Amino acid sequence: MKRFLIAGVVVLFAAAAFAALGVAAPWSGSAKAKADAATRLPALPSEVRERRRWRIGVKCDFPPFGYINRQQQIAGYDVDVARRFAELAFGRRNRVSLTCVTTPTRIPVLQQSRVDIIIATLSWRADREQVIDYSYPYFNATGRLLVPNNTPIRRLADLNGRTVTTTRGSVYESWTRKCFPRARLLLTDGAVGALETLRRGSADTFMFDDTFHLGVAANDPNLRMTGHVFLNIPYGIGIRKGERAMKRWVDAAVLQMKRRDEFWRIFQRNSPRRFWGFFRNRVPRPGTRERYPRGTASNPAPAEACPRAGT
Repeated sequence: MKRFLIAGVVVLFAAAAFAALGVAAPWSGSAKAKADAATRLPALPSEVRERRRWRIGVKCDFPPFGYINRQQQIAGYDVDVARRFAELAFGRRNRVSLTCVTTPTRIPVLQQSRVDIIIATLSWRADREQVIDYSYPYFNATGRLLVPNNTPIRRLADLNGRTVTTTRGSVYESWTRKCFPRARLLLTDGAVGALETLRRGSADTFMFDDTFHLGVAANDPNLRMTGHVFLNIPYGIGIRKGERAMKRWVDAAVLQMKRRDEFWRIFQRNSPRRFWGFFRNRVPRPGTRERYPRGTASNPAPAEACPRAGT
C-alpha cells in the first residue's frame, strides 16, 4: 500500500512532464538473447530462485529512470533494467515485484530485506559502500544546477548565502554542507518535492543529477540549467553487504548487458532522440570502461572535491 501512495504523489508530474517527451515503449531482448542468457550467468541466489521472482526497489519520482506513466504503471530506464533481470533469470519480464523507494528510504528498505536489490539512481559514495555493496556501474551521471531564468547565480561560489534545495540523504546534501557552508539547505524526500520547492520560489536553485534536470528544463520555459558540471556520480545497483551470490549474479548480468549494448538501447527507448548525443557515452557500452571514483589513500574521494575558488 505504501508504495502506491508514494506513486500517487508523482503520477501527475511524470505523466505531464515526461510522457510529453515522446518516449517509446520499453525494449525487450530478442528470443535468442532470452534463450542463451541463463547459460552465461552464475547461479541465481537461492532465495530468488526458489521464489521465482525478483523483488527490486526503484524510484517512482525520477523520470526518465523511474516514474509513473499515464497508464499508472512504473516505467523508466531503471525499471527496464529490473525487468531485463527478470527476463535473464526466468525468461519473463513480469517475474519482478517493484517497490517504490525514495533517496532516503532506498538503503533502509534494502537493509530490512524488503527487496533483493535496489536499482534506484544510487550514486556511489564511500560512506554508503561501508554499509552496502555496489554492482558494476550501470550509468554515469553528473551534478547540475537547475535555476529560474533570471537567476543571480553566475558561479558555484554564489551558492554561499543562497538557498539550495536537493533530496535528503543524497551526495548533493553532503557536498553542499562541505563545500558551501553558508548556503541554506532545503531538503525533500524526493526530486519532485525539490522541484516544486524551486518552482514556488522557496529556493534559488535545485542541485541534482543532470539526468533529471534535462527533462525538466526541456519542458519548463521558466527554468534552465546553468553551465556548471560537478561531481562524477556513477550509478550502481545496491546489494546487501556480504551477499556474494547476489553480487556475482548482478555483476555478471550488468556486464553481459554491457557487451550486448543493451543499456544504450534501453536508454534510447526511455529518452527523446534530442538527448541521445549528450548521453551516448554515459551508459556502459562495448569497449567502455566504468569505475567508481574511490581515489587513493591520500585523496580518498576526488569526485567529491570542492570546486576551486572563483568557479
